Amino acid sequence: MKLAHRTANNWLPSLIDEMFNNDYSGGTAVRTSQPAVNISENDEGFHLEMIIPGFTKEDVAIEVDKDVLTISSEVQEENEERTEQFTRKEFVKKSFKRSFNLPETVNQDSIKGSYENGILSIELPKKEEALPQPKRMISLK
Repeated sequence: MKLAHRTANNWLPSLIDEMFNNDYSGGTAVRTSQPAVNISENDEGFHLEMIIPGFTKEDVAIEVDKDVLTISSEVQEENEERTEQFTRKEFVKKSFKRSFNLPETVNQDSIKGSYENGILSIELPKKEEALPQPKRMISLK
């Protein structure tokens, strides 16, 4: 399975990141990062695990379109605290989007997913014709 990802800054990434992610007040701007993903393959199919703490299963969207598996989420939270002397309002926006090119051997109709304790698990079973065939003997005539 190939990971479809884009890197806008393929060469000199640290120099360009430093130029554009500096907040010019002694620190660096907050960077959004992609969730970590583990992909494994066995005889029956592929197994994908993505670590996405802080999200609920209702927040996550999984779709397959033209042999591309896309996992995304966007959550916006608003917290407001009022007292007699001040009002504090904070906005938090969390989002990610990951896309993976599916091989032709994946049975797209049987993909299953689950989410537990911050870990998204997706099972990508192989098509029947892609499964390993048992060894057989051929007799000579």
